[in-house]
Amino acid sequence: MTRWGVVATILAPTLDVLRFAAYHLDAGAHRLFIYLDDPESDAYALLKAHPKIRVHQCNDAHWKKLGGKRPVKHQVRQSKNATHAYNRKTDVDWLIHIDVDEFIVSQADIGTTLYKLDEQTLCARLRPMEQLVGDGQTFKGFIPNGPSRNAIVKDIYPEFGEYIKGGFLSHVAGKVFIRTGLEDVNIRIHNVFQGEVTNPQQVKLPTMDLAHCHAKPWEDWLESFRYRLNHGSYRAELSAAKKDGLSLNTLLTSLEASDGKAGLRRFYDEVAVDTACTPRSFKGPQSASRNKSRFRCKIGAALS
Repeated sequence: MTRWGVVATILAPTLDVLRFAAYHLDAGAHRLFIYLDDPESDAYALLKAHPKIRVHQCNDAHWKKLGGKRPVKHQVRQSKNATHAYNRKTDVDWLIHIDVDEFIVSQADIGTTLYKLDEQTLCARLRPMEQLVGDGQTFKGFIPNGPSRNAIVKDIYPEFGEYIKGGFLSHVAGKVFIRTGLEDVNIRIHNVFQGEVTNPQQVKLPTMDLAHCHAKPWEDWLESFRYRLNHGSYRAELSAAKKDGLSLNTLLTSLEASDGKAGLRRFYDEVAVDTACTPRSFKGPQSASRNKSRFRCKIGAALS
């Protein structure tokens, strides 16, 4: 039987941490490696009591053990923790690094799907689908890169579509399962390196999606906006769709400067909120239409 595990560095309310863990255990994970970015989190004792969870408090002692002080950037902390989990003597055959707002959704048993991969396959990528604000169960699907993607996105989001890659507020890269037991592996946020090789022997997993619950109700989104703009998903150095030389970071900064909260709300309403698409929004190649259409996905009793 193929066993798989999840590693995550988490800074979130205890209930969110427990829901994340419960969902993936219910989905069949053999092991969860959870690194609590807040070492004083109340989730620690509850997670530690579960036999399938290995939990770490990311305190000074933890970072000293990993070779130094606590990294300033959370992306670096995530990578270091994920690589640390990988290099331990684990009892899983595959490991994936994801975030607390990401949930693996599969059309078939995850372990069985991984078991059927060719023995030469070392990496397997899930593409994301991004939650829309509404009932909490509606997502927009990934649009494969191609000559029609930009036109499809512009058709759905006429004002801001040219600034958002693939119609997503957050990443379109997805996350990667990596086969365990390999030498010289370094796990990053969206990729895996074995020495100098990026994503060695990678395949795609068309029967799995990564449900990304990035978009929150307006007040919650606005509360996290400043951090994302400076340090997270909307930061300036990220590669993104651009129009007239403007990145998403520049757009949002300019929009706030010119129109204030009302401008940000206009952007949010067009891009993040679940609204009816007109029929012409679904024009394009069959594969693009199927993948871009929004669909319902119940992500488990653990989130109810």
